[in-house]
Amino acid sequence: MSSTHVTCTINGDGAEFLCQGDQTLLDALRDVVGLMGVKEGCATGDCGACSVILDGRLTCSCLVLAPEADGADIITVEGLAGPDGLHPLQENFLVGAALQCGICTPGFLVAGKALLDRNPDPTETEVRYAIAGNLCRCTGYDKIVRSILAAAADMKEASEAKEKV
Repeated sequence: MSSTHVTCTINGDGAEFLCQGDQTLLDALRDVVGLMGVKEGCATGDCGACSVILDGRLTCSCLVLAPEADGADIITVEGLAGPDGLHPLQENFLVGAALQCGICTPGFLVAGKALLDRNPDPTETEVRYAIAGNLCRCTGYDKIVRSILAAAADMKEASEAKEKV
C-alpha cells in the first residue's frame, strides 16, 4: 500500500506526516507524529479517550482516517498548555482531583476546551451534555464537571481583568 502525505496544523504548528490510507488519525497522531496524549480506549468512537478538536469540532480521532486530516487544524491535549503554563482546565482538573488513571483525562480536557471555546459560561447541564461522549471508569463525573465549571469561572475572571487593563 502506498503512503499518503498529509500536511496540516497540529496544536498551532505546521505538521507533515506520511500515513497509510487506512490508518486512523488516532494511530497517526500517536505512532507517526508522537503525540501520546491522544489515547485509544475503544477504537469505536464510544469512549472519547481519543478526542481531538478537528477544524473546530470535537472529534473521535479513532473514527477519522489520517488522510482526511490533510489541510485540517487539529488540537490535541498537548496543545492546551501555553507558554505561561497549564490551561485553566488542566489546572482545575489537578486541583479538583478530576483524574485518576489518566486514560480518559485527555479526552475530557479536549471536550471541555471544545465546550468553553463555543460557550465560555456553560451551565452544569451544558457541561454534562458536552462530556456525554466521554467515559470514565475511575473518578465519577462530578469532579470533572466541577473542574470544567471552575475553569470557565477562572477564564471569565481572567478575561474581565484583561478588559480592565
